[in-house]
Amino acid sequence: MDVPERIKLADSLDISRLVCGLWQVADIEKDAAPLELDGAADALDAYAAAGFDTFDMADHYGSAELIAGRLLARHPGEGRPVAMTKWCPEPGPMTPDVVRRGVQDRLDRLGVERVDLLQLHWWTFEHPAWLDALHEMAKLRREGLIGEIGVTNFDAAHLELALADGIPLVSNQVSFSLVDRRAAGDLSAVCRRAGVKLFAYGTLCGGFLSDRWLGRPEPETIADWSRSKYKRFIDAAGGWAAFQGILAAAAGIGRKHGVSISNVATRWVLEHEAVAAAIIGARITESEHRVDNLKLFSFALDDEDRARLAEAFAATRPIPGDCGDEYRRPPYLTASGDLSHHLDAIPSVFEAVQVPGRPGRLRASSGSIWEGIAGYSRALRIGERILVSGTTATHGANRCVAPGDPGAQTTYILDKVAASLNALGGGMEDVVRTRIYVRDASKWEPVSRAHGRVFGEVLPANTLVEVSNLVGDYEVEIEAEAIVER
Repeated sequence: MDVPERIKLADSLDISRLVCGLWQVADIEKDAAPLELDGAADALDAYAAAGFDTFDMADHYGSAELIAGRLLARHPGEGRPVAMTKWCPEPGPMTPDVVRRGVQDRLDRLGVERVDLLQLHWWTFEHPAWLDALHEMAKLRREGLIGEIGVTNFDAAHLELALADGIPLVSNQVSFSLVDRRAAGDLSAVCRRAGVKLFAYGTLCGGFLSDRWLGRPEPETIADWSRSKYKRFIDAAGGWAAFQGILAAAAGIGRKHGVSISNVATRWVLEHEAVAAAIIGARITESEHRVDNLKLFSFALDDEDRARLAEAFAATRPIPGDCGDEYRRPPYLTASGDLSHHLDAIPSVFEAVQVPGRPGRLRASSGSIWEGIAGYSRALRIGERILVSGTTATHGANRCVAPGDPGAQTTYILDKVAASLNALGGGMEDVVRTRIYVRDASKWEPVSRAHGRVFGEVLPANTLVEVSNLVGDYEVEIEAEAIVER
């Protein structure tokens, strides 16, 4: 095959199944001057001419958007390269003006009137403004400023929540490789039901999934960001010896088909039903591998190949959590490592207030109209105990999230409970009891599964009961009690 396969994600979005990722621009510019834009655009133009015409970048990838803008300016009209970028705002109020400015920055840097695909990354789901951002992006899509909307590093539960709340998503960009196989589980199941596709990054683990590392000793030092990140994934999956088992299995399959370990690793990801494309690094200042990458489409894995890989997987450990957790909770498998300082610096959506005349008693309010009408607090701390009131999927002043979907509402509610606890110095790990009230007990399973995803290790005491009715479109209400012993 002379050019990569293509896939159509929407009427106006036809992309290469090998997307050129521009994250290396940030790595190159980290300790040096910005790249010369026209020279860097020349490198991208060579990719586009070879059929690798889909480029992925982000607002924080150095001058990547500016470089892509130079490339797009050379190809006006139909058939121009496809530009996918990401907006990664700090959590805070996502007003229409804030979102419009974020989108307009992308348009200005790319020099276009419409972003082909704009993907939202959100740091912590305990701050619910991510839903506001996506709804505003949907409005701008209707205005024609955005072609299609995607997300990055969303786990299965929050992807399902966004879809249940009416967000027209076409994609979710996540880590997916022979080492990190989380996306093959619940996330792929959600994508299959909803018709959303995955963009897989990290398919080569920063270059570790290649022939050059087969049989090599474990590196003692790593210079670049990308390899530092994926070495953490290798360690979390069982270490260097287990990783060498995966490399050996892929090497054997590669010899059988006459291809490289990298080809086998990427082909395994591309053959997953939910995956639209794999994101490969676009080399701007180094040697390129376009010819080798095209070999991906010259072979297919058979049952024997998959069994050989499965045997190697059995000697590894699953990467902890779900997709995106590496940015939100330990063990923080990112290039910079521990992100707790960054997450702790994000303002809480709730404010802890001293109860007048009651020393040692704090309360938090969410701003819901019901709290003022009925006279109660979202949560109250007395000494070591934190009591969280019955919580529904109320967003903002009085909007019900994901009407009719009890599982999605439970996900939103538990984020709200977590934010309440954190505002008062606690966390979900401190919860000792939850009580769940459902409108329809026959729908217990999605509610219980959402509860289990959060409390599967904490295992608090729990009660679930059906009630005769809940106000409005709410399917679920949850209260919680925590004891902070630290």
